[in-house]
Amino acid sequence: MVDRLLKPAVADEVPWAESLTAYDDEHFTTYLKLLDACAGNASEEEMAQAILGIDPVQEPARGQRAVRSHLARAHWLVVAGYKELFSGRQKA
Repeated sequence: MVDRLLKPAVADEVPWAESLTAYDDEHFTTYLKLLDACAGNASEEEMAQAILGIDPVQEPARGQRAVRSHLARAHWLVVAGYKELFSGRQKA
C-alpha cells in the first residue's frame, strides 16, 4: 500500500482531458521528474526505466509510448494546465 502511494501505477497512455484529472494529481511528481530528465537530455529508454518503471528492453514500444504520452501531458501542464493549479478549481 505504501509503495502504491509513493509510486502510483503508470498507464501506457495518459488519460487526456482539457482540465486537470485525478491521474494528473497522482502523477504530478512523475511529470516533474520527466521534465527534469528531458532537460538533462535523458533518453526515452532511461526515462522509461528510471521514472516509469518500464523495462525498455523487454517492452520498447510500451516504454516509448508511455514516456511520450506522459511528457506530452507534462508539457500541457506547463503551458496550460498550471492555470488550474492556481485557480482552485476542482479536478475532473
